[in-house]
Formats: sequence, C-alpha cells, structure tokens
Amino acid sequence: MRLPIDAPRLPAAWLAGLLAAAPAFGALPDEVIVTATGFPDPSLDVAGNTSRIGPDRIDLLNAAHVYELGTQLPGTWLSRGSGQEHLTAIRSPVLTGPGSCGSFLFLEDSVALRPAGFCNVNELFEVPAEQADAIEVIRGPANALYGSNAVHGTINVLLPTPGAQPGWLASGQVGPNDFYRARLRWDSGPGDDAVVAGLVYDHDGGFRDDSGYRQVKGFAKYRKRIATGDLEFAFSGTGLDQETAGFVIGEDAYRDDALRTTNPNPESYRDANSQRVYARFTPADNTSAAGWNAVATLRRSRMDFLQHFLPGQPTEDNGQESAALTLTRYRDAGALRLTGGLDLEVARGFLEEFQSQPETGTPPRPPGLHYDYSAHQYLAATYLQANWTLTPQWELSGGVRLEYLLYDYDNRMIAGNTRADGTPCTPACLFNRPADRSDGFLNLAPNVGLLYRLSERSSAYLTLTRGFRAPQAAELYRLQSRQGVADLDSETIDSAELGWRYQSSWARLGIAAFAMEKRNYILQDSNRFNVSDGRSDHAGIELDLLLQAGNGLYAAVAGTWARQVYDFTTRIPGGEVITSGNDIDTAPRTLGSARVGWSGDRWLAEAEWLHQGRYFLTAEESVDYPGHDLLNLRGSWRATDAWSVTLRLNNALDERYADRADFAFGDYRYFPGRDRELFFEVSYRSE
Repeated sequence: MRLPIDAPRLPAAWLAGLLAAAPAFGALPDEVIVTATGFPDPSLDVAGNTSRIGPDRIDLLNAAHVYELGTQLPGTWLSRGSGQEHLTAIRSPVLTGPGSCGSFLFLEDSVALRPAGFCNVNELFEVPAEQADAIEVIRGPANALYGSNAVHGTINVLLPTPGAQPGWLASGQVGPNDFYRARLRWDSGPGDDAVVAGLVYDHDGGFRDDSGYRQVKGFAKYRKRIATGDLEFAFSGTGLDQETAGFVIGEDAYRDDALRTTNPNPESYRDANSQRVYARFTPADNTSAAGWNAVATLRRSRMDFLQHFLPGQPTEDNGQESAALTLTRYRDAGALRLTGGLDLEVARGFLEEFQSQPETGTPPRPPGLHYDYSAHQYLAATYLQANWTLTPQWELSGGVRLEYLLYDYDNRMIAGNTRADGTPCTPACLFNRPADRSDGFLNLAPNVGLLYRLSERSSAYLTLTRGFRAPQAAELYRLQSRQGVADLDSETIDSAELGWRYQSSWARLGIAAFAMEKRNYILQDSNRFNVSDGRSDHAGIELDLLLQAGNGLYAAVAGTWARQVYDFTTRIPGGEVITSGNDIDTAPRTLGSARVGWSGDRWLAEAEWLHQGRYFLTAEESVDYPGHDLLNLRGSWRATDAWSVTLRLNNALDERYADRADFAFGDYRYFPGRDRELFFEVSYRSE
C-alpha cells in the first residue's frame, strides 16, 4: 500500500524485533478507565475510544509544558505557545478565536475546570497535571454524561486519591535558561481520615528575550468516612506570572539564529490565577448494583494579559465565579446498567478590553475601551446513559442528554459600532457591542454504540454520537462589526467511529477510524475576521500501540492520519476566500510519536521520535509550514529504594522547528521551537 506523501515515517525497525520476540513478552496489566462511563471499566468493555497516560509515564516526563503530554496520545496536539500558553487540537485543527476553547471539555477528577460559557483557550495551565495520577482523553464527542463543550474531545486530569500512596514524594529539576522546578507531595496513608496534598513551583528564564515565567500549582484532598458514607473535600489552585514572547516575523524566521531567540513584544505579559473547591458525597449503602453520589463545586479564575498578536495590542482582563451541583444515580440489573443524572450550574463572568495605543488596522481599532460587559449564566441538564448486554459477546449502549443554557448579559458601555466615547467610526470600527439582552440555548444530544467481544483479548465497536456546545459568552457579546448576535446558534458535531482493541499480557493495540461533520461554528481566518456559520468535515484513522517484554524492552506508537476540510464557500469581507474542500489551516494530516526503551530493576533508557506533518497557514492553501521531526532521549537511575536521578534531553538533534506557524496581516509568524535542552532531576520517595 502506498502511503500519503506526508505520512509519518514510522521507525518500523524499532518494532520488528519486538514483534519477533513476542513469546517472551509478559508484563502489562489490564487497562481500566473511568472517564468514558463514570465507572472503573476495562477498556475492552467500552464502546468508544479512551487513551490513558498513567502515573509512571507522567513522572518520567515531568513535563515542563503540557504539550509534552499531548504527544503521547493519538489524534492530539497541544500546540505550545510562549511560556505556559497553548492551543488544543483533538481530532481538529488548532482552533483560535473566542470559542476555540469551547470545543474541548477540560475536567479535574471528572469535574469541569470552568463553567460551560466561560472557557479559557489556555485552560490546561489551570490544573496541576504535573501531580496527576492519570490523564484520560476521549477523542471526539463524548456520551450523555458530558454536555456542552465536549465536541472535539475531553481531557480528564485525575489527581491522587487520599490514602492510596502513603509517604512523601519530593523532587527538584533544573534545566537551561534558568529553569528549575520543585515538586512535593504527601499522603497520610489509608484510614477513616486520609489526606493527600501536592505543590509544584516552576521558574523559567525563557529561551527568548523577556520571556520568563513563574508558576505555582497545588492541590489538597481530605476523605472522611462517616456512618452515612464517604465525604471527600478537594482544593486546587494555580498562579502564573509570565513575560510573554510574541511571534517572530518573516518567512522561515524560526530557522534564523539571529531572530529565533528575539522577542518583538517585550512588553507582553500574562497574569492568571484559578481556584476550585469541591465536596463529593458517596453514601455508605451504595453497592455495585445501585447507588448515587453528589458533587458540589465552587470555582474562580482571573486573567490579565496583553494581546500582542493583534494590531493595537489591547489588554484584556477577564474572570468568572461559578457554582455547580451534579447528582448521579445508577442501577445495574445484570443485563442492563442505567446511569442518570442532573447537572446544575450558575456563573458570572466579565470581560474588559482596552487599547492604549493609537488607532490602527482596517477595520479601525481605536484607542480606549473596546468591550466592557458581564454576563450571568444558568445551566440545567439531565441525562440518561444505558448499557444493555444482549449476549455474552454483544453489548448495546445508548443515551441522551437534554441541556438548557441561559445568558443574562449586561453591556457596561455604549452599545453598537462606535468608539468608546460614542463617536461613529468611518469606516466601521471592528467592534460591535450588543445592548443588554438574554439568550437561551436548548440542545438534545443522543448517542448509540455497539460493542462486540471478539475474544477474551479483543473487542470491536461502532459508535454514533452527537456533540454540541452553546456559544461562549465571548462569541455572543464580543462581536465584530459584520456580526449580529442573532446569527449565532449552538455548534453541533455528528461523529461515526469504528474501532478495534486488542489486549494481552504483552501488547495493547487500538485502531479507530472516524468521520465527523461540524455545523454552526464560529471560526477566524488568518486575519482574525470572524465567520459565524462555519461548517467542516473531519475524517481519519488513529493507532495506539504499546508493547512490553518480560526482559524490560518496550515500545509504543501513537499515530494519526486525518483530513480536515471546510464544507462551505464564502468570501470574508476584508479577509480570505474560504473554499469548500480546502484543508482547514493549522491542521496537519499526520501526527505521530514512537518510543522504544529498556527498563531494568533500577534503570531506564528511552528514545522518542516526534513527528508533525505539513499544514497550511491560510484557508486559501497559499502558504504552508513543512512540518518537523524531533528526537528526545531520557534515562533514569534509582540509586536506592528512596533516591533516583533522571536525565531528559529534548530535541537531541538540535532541529530548527516551529511550535506553531501562522500567517496573518500579510506576514509569516512563528513561535520558534526550543533548542536542544538537557534537564536533570533528583527525586526522593519515602516508603
């Protein structure tokens, strides 16, 4: 079979020897996942995909940036920006603009990080993933358990359970450009009262001028057993103080040693903090056959940053406070398992955008306030998900979710398309501010799946799922001059997926093919003009493979081929021409990683290859980024039962590449990738 011209060059030689040695393999436990169904289920029994990064992998990577975790998964690209910034792509292009973050659902212990209408495109820097016990990712829309924003994918960061790993874990890591990290975690051990807590502190001087950051992340959980059940209280919080580097400008500027470490926007910054508290109650009389639980959540976030990527460089100040309650009821009658629930959420968010520089751009971007509004959000949803065992081999699943979201919007400045002082713009200014209003969105999302157990070691599945999201507050009320609030509707995506899994003592293999149609979404062209009624098609195939031998040799591959295209044709006034059938910009057709390693009683050595294919930078397919391949090396040595040392050499061949390429306002723009970097870590774990 002839591969596509930009298909990843998988290092087949790495795997051939392992496959030949298959009889010697024997170390992998059965994989158990929780996000897809809400229960700890063997992955072979789940109709649909879920990828999982376990604690050993998280500790080995000790990722300085969340994108390093994304490379471990098929169909996933957590595009690295400056500092801790990132953009998410899961079975999607890299999405930008007001609602790009709303296409993904980010969870912490299965609780949403933010309210449905107030997402953050950099939302993953608001969760202490460095301390996670596991990270699970559902690619494509989720089932009825998850509602608005679970469109292209769901990421669930599972923090440690109180009492599971008693003792201390402490580590210190240093790297180039004045990078250092301290991690600390303590677990009281099992008992009726159990506590686990963790803290991470990072400092990075930045490999580009004026681009350092400091961040702190922490969490704490307390579990108490009482006569009526288990109570768990949890807190997590983050703080980021970042000096941000802007794009380097000019064709192939990321290759230029004189440009790649410069910062055209030394004045740029990002300050952000977040806090979440939840209480979870599980009754004592719950059984595997029937029960219920309740989770109450309080959340807060604030962010202030300079929009260096826009003409005029306005500052944005935004924040939200929210409360949520989730009630879940389940019943297992042998052949039929039912899970139903009620989600309630109330939130208040605000946004201010202010430009101090003189008027610039076409359409004009005048100085002064551009937006100043607040909005209350009210959400209520109910759902039912069922799994019906038809025969010992066949299982049918299905569900439906009904969700209503209401906004009550308050414009705190003059409405319409004017300057901040009310004077008209000639020609029209970029900004359109709606008058006070309320907007409601009702969505119904069904799903159905069929699972067939081919054998004790393998299963196949077919799923049909609808995902949705109501417009984000910023999409509704931070309009551009050519948009009207009445133009906006809920985004929907319809997905069909066919998959096969195999699992044995020496191998885990998953293959999934998908096709999705997305409707009614807001997109931005390369000049950041909004389109309110976008349509797109997405199709691809994904491979997730892990092999492990009894002699310590292991290998893994996460590979993706996908085609993501526009499904409409339009000319954007002042912007681009979008043509149906063209590739969506920033959507590489191929993504992949492969690693091979050898682990002994006290040591580990690993080589990892990362591949990113070519992608277009404009909707017109006029310019592109050629893609890149990188090599990472890792090694660890456990000197004693308590002490260990780890070395990580990223970009070992010192390739010149771009973390993200862009083309806007007539210029190539890049976030240059980092040079070769060596990190050294010492860690201590008490027994």
